[in-house]
Amino acid sequence: MSPWGLELLQTTLPELRALGAGYHARFFNTADAAEYEPKIWELIERNELGPVTTFFQQVRANAQEAWSWYFTSLRLLLHDAQGAPLLLLCVASPVDPSSHIALRVQRLLEENEFLRRHAATFATLTAREREVLRHLALGHSSPQIAETLHLSVQTAETHRRNIRQKLQPQTAAELGLYARAFNLV
Repeated sequence: MSPWGLELLQTTLPELRALGAGYHARFFNTADAAEYEPKIWELIERNELGPVTTFFQQVRANAQEAWSWYFTSLRLLLHDAQGAPLLLLCVASPVDPSSHIALRVQRLLEENEFLRRHAATFATLTAREREVLRHLALGHSSPQIAETLHLSVQTAETHRRNIRQKLQPQTAAELGLYARAFNLV
């Protein structure tokens, strides 16, 4: 770890080594790790020197501080004598919270969190209900949906009712969240 990283985490290299596997849980948001750890392991298992894996992660020096976002790039840099992965180069850059990019990233991350929390619920929708949800998110009325999907207005209304029953949205905007998070719009 670089001197800058050690200063940021308010620790020393011997202290980090002593943490062992606890290092990650102490400094990194474990909910985010569930998203990017498989990418890291895939990079290691591929065992190629060229590919780069990138991801966003939240870091904090101690439990009293707020999480800070970092954009991280990871690359396998060196093999050992047997050809196994030996050295990973990891570069993490802080994301300026006041930048327009940070706001967009935050929206994407919130959408991703919504997707994780609601994946099982969304999976209960039929293919036709997903089509209707798409049109609802686009602001279409039941008659418009019926005409576009070649349904009766009553059938379109039934699909709308079933969608609301299954998803239990608090607001119409939440239906839009489902549509965006699950790439319907």
